[in-house]
Amino acid sequence: MLRLTRRDLLAGLIGTSAGLLAGCESRDPTLPPAGEILAPNFSIGHRIRDGFRPRPGSGRWQETDVVVIGGGISGLAAAWRLRREGLERFVVLELETVPGGTSRSGTSSLTAYPWGAHYVPVPMAENHSLIAILREMGIIERLDADGTPIVAEQYLCRDPSERVFCDGAWQEGIYPNEGATEHDLDELRAFRAEVARWAAWRDGKGRRAFAIPVSTGSDDPEVTALDSISMSEWIRQHGWTSPRLLWLIDYSCRDDYGATSAQTSGWAGLFYFASRVGGADGESQPLITWPEGNGRIVQHLTNQVRQHLYCGLAVVDVAPKKVRDTAMVEISAVDVQTGDAVGFRAQRAVFAAPQLLAPYLIPELSEERKRSAREFQYSPWLVANLHLSARPRERGFPLCWDNVVYDSRSLGYVTATHQTGIDYGPTVLTWYSALCGDGSVDPSTTPSAARQQLFDLTWAEAAEIVLSDLELAHPEIRSLVERLDIMKWGHAMVRPRTGFVFSHARRTAATALGPIHFAGTDLSGVALCEEAVYHGVRAAEEALRALGRTVNSLVEI
Repeated sequence: MLRLTRRDLLAGLIGTSAGLLAGCESRDPTLPPAGEILAPNFSIGHRIRDGFRPRPGSGRWQETDVVVIGGGISGLAAAWRLRREGLERFVVLELETVPGGTSRSGTSSLTAYPWGAHYVPVPMAENHSLIAILREMGIIERLDADGTPIVAEQYLCRDPSERVFCDGAWQEGIYPNEGATEHDLDELRAFRAEVARWAAWRDGKGRRAFAIPVSTGSDDPEVTALDSISMSEWIRQHGWTSPRLLWLIDYSCRDDYGATSAQTSGWAGLFYFASRVGGADGESQPLITWPEGNGRIVQHLTNQVRQHLYCGLAVVDVAPKKVRDTAMVEISAVDVQTGDAVGFRAQRAVFAAPQLLAPYLIPELSEERKRSAREFQYSPWLVANLHLSARPRERGFPLCWDNVVYDSRSLGYVTATHQTGIDYGPTVLTWYSALCGDGSVDPSTTPSAARQQLFDLTWAEAAEIVLSDLELAHPEIRSLVERLDIMKWGHAMVRPRTGFVFSHARRTAATALGPIHFAGTDLSGVALCEEAVYHGVRAAEEALRALGRTVNSLVEI
């Protein structure tokens, strides 16, 4: 196996300039005294991909009404919706030993911390399903007269919320204003004006160009045309060349999609900036966050459906059947600890796993649906949690919740203790990097090749990547880290590449296949908690109606 050099690792996954790389390579290479890799179960997934489908014995089957396949946010939201309607005969099958998918979290004696998704914007009035969950959690205290949610202040991201490290010091905000030229600022104003124009845009039916959930947005040709070009091409068409603006837009695409602006659809690039602008003031919705990030939502949903949740069960086969002219579905699964096969016979199934798995798990999937499923591409991510004995020294603006390094390929880090108001002493930093597979080091590198590089990384190599990046802003970081744990997300988020969002493949993937209903955030083309909840609730309501129940929909707006 070809191992990358240290310079290759740093350049490919941090993406700093040659001068900064040289500075990193000259520093102390000491690694933390403790840490481990906490990756999802790749091996069973690869075995299923290669045809592993054991059949349960005759005494290993049980009957139920609905089987939910996948215990991420979407699967948990589906289960929550089933139980909210009074259904008790259902199960949720999750491959991992804990639920939550990329929204799962960890905890230490000091604080909880995220392993992936770490915030959700305050939902707009029409997002009924997410509002219902957040009200149940006590996050939303009440609704205003027009349905606008009023969030309890302690759950809104507290100030100071974000900063960027540029030209040797920290600055407030994500855009590096200090040192920007008049040309830079003129183009920033022009870009913001264009975003505001799109945020205010409405089609003939009154629909927004960019809405959450995505399904409530416009499909007007003026909007869909944005999906036919990349975000970088859209920028080029406007004649913008400011390095700081180009960095901001590229960072935003990598942050939400794990793809560069050249890889991201122009629609998706604008969606990032315009979809969460609620009022006439042009400001984005405030952010809701917790020390454990969206793990707080996972915990609430899990508590609601715990008696129905089976973790450590890998689904290997989903087979629609007909029994006396009645549609049903058989689901075979394997206990990942014992290897024992078990089966479930249900009237309905909610497939809340990524679309990439559908061709391997559902034999009845048509060739057209299989081809469509293969159109879904996913970005690999490297996430690290660093347990610090003390805060690093600061240069410029103080430590924030979100901390970004300008001109780095990483996405920076969030501070787990920020929301608790603990501003001194030990803390946990959660560091993120999307492996975009953009050919920046090797022109032949693809997302698939980047995923393989991620799988091949040892703990020491991954730790070195993280520490070398953080040293750009915190030269003494190695002396403060007591433990550094790594998470490898091979298929962390769907990629809204050029032409995908309004493709036939994406727009028809949610269509039910007999008794199988499809959920998952990838069905929207963007990996957001709001979309995961929407599709989970939608698929659950489809299943409930198929069972003959009358449902007051939370998603039909």
